[in-house]
Amino acid sequence: MIKTPDWVREAVIYQIFPDRFYNGSDANDPPGIAEWGEQPSRDNYFGGDLEGIAQKLDYIQSLGVNTIYLTPIFSAPSNHKYDTRDYYQVDDVFGGASALNRLLLDMHQRGMKLILDGVFNHCGEEFFAFQDVLKKGKSSTFSNWFNIFGYPLSKNPLNYNCCGDASYLPKLNHANPEVNEYFLEVGKYWIEEFDIDGWRLDVPFKIQKRFWKDFRKIIKTAKKDTFLFGEVWRDGRTWVNGETFDGFTNYSLRGLILDYCMTEFLDAEDYLYEANALRESLGDAAYCMVNLLGSHDTTRLLTIFDEDVNRALLAWVLLLTEVGIPLIYYGDEVGMLGNNDPDCRRTMIWEENKKNTRIYNTIRSLISLRENSKALTNGTFESLFSFVGVAAYKRHYQNEEIIVVMNARDDVHNIRIPVRSTRTTYYDYPSKNVVNVKDGEILFSYFPACDFKIFTSKIV
Repeated sequence: MIKTPDWVREAVIYQIFPDRFYNGSDANDPPGIAEWGEQPSRDNYFGGDLEGIAQKLDYIQSLGVNTIYLTPIFSAPSNHKYDTRDYYQVDDVFGGASALNRLLLDMHQRGMKLILDGVFNHCGEEFFAFQDVLKKGKSSTFSNWFNIFGYPLSKNPLNYNCCGDASYLPKLNHANPEVNEYFLEVGKYWIEEFDIDGWRLDVPFKIQKRFWKDFRKIIKTAKKDTFLFGEVWRDGRTWVNGETFDGFTNYSLRGLILDYCMTEFLDAEDYLYEANALRESLGDAAYCMVNLLGSHDTTRLLTIFDEDVNRALLAWVLLLTEVGIPLIYYGDEVGMLGNNDPDCRRTMIWEENKKNTRIYNTIRSLISLRENSKALTNGTFESLFSFVGVAAYKRHYQNEEIIVVMNARDDVHNIRIPVRSTRTTYYDYPSKNVVNVKDGEILFSYFPACDFKIFTSKIV
């Protein structure tokens, strides 16, 4: 069994894009910030900062979240900060290092964890080493920190490797031991000096695995219960064999959920088969997968569902009752809309009359169930039934059982869900009404379209 931090299985992660969450102090606002709620662009700022996050910790905790993941906060010229200028400085627009210290102190006093975003495949063009190469060319002592194919450096035509085709994101040369040593020290610094609780690692597949093996060793030595997870969009099984990461972003599961709940590409039988196959391929590592429905790189969930709340709620039920760690992208819990980047990075909705309370209350209720259920954090997963759009499964841990039944298609009549248990009663969640089992089955004379039911073996 792969050893992962004890706290991780019970984590519920909330991802925040700092500039768009809440402006807690106008003292560090960049010049010319846009009005809160205006359309986001690739360049504008709205003034969100770390003090703003600290001021909203009550809200985050009230949702049931116990872990926050921040997209990059290090000094960088862009609003997204994936073009790092200085890996040892918290950007002034977020309040600097003192704001991070205050946030961490408050979070740790509350029993919460904080994960930072490590962007080590590439830097920004204002990074000191790249600036030295721009000035000195081939004679720079940092010329071999990058993959350069000609001098002087040119953006058009491009003559150095970068992340994608973004010339302002020069790719670092991790075949150079000096580069590796620099970023190993960066990773360790934020743990030893600030006591962060984890790293989310950006595009790790673009860097040789020997670096990540060394990274794991040095980070786990500095703080053994640090959580390491990588950004992986496809098959990531080789990343969770105990040598590199504890988990990764489970975009594969996200695709299956969307195909079942939204596109109808998968029926219930297909979904359960594919999700089971994915889970089994991961083994014990499945419990540390970061399961998500949206992020700063994807269209907002409710926009994908064309504002169909019923179908979106099915996706949330699947996410929050699946094996692994659920991640909520800020604002999705109140039904925020937005197309792909940069539109998915809109400012957080704080006006109560603009929030979708049905989505919020459902997510909060599901997280509360998870908080009180070892079956959802540590339990096994067993498929019970499938028929066209109706899928039923059970999470089971010791004497506790949770059964989930959902229908992503049209109304159905007279279905029988086998419980595969000796129990004769369950409790409807959250109503607590008694649900009787007859001949080992829960009977439904009618199950409506795009609806779900959750049954627990104990009153929660």
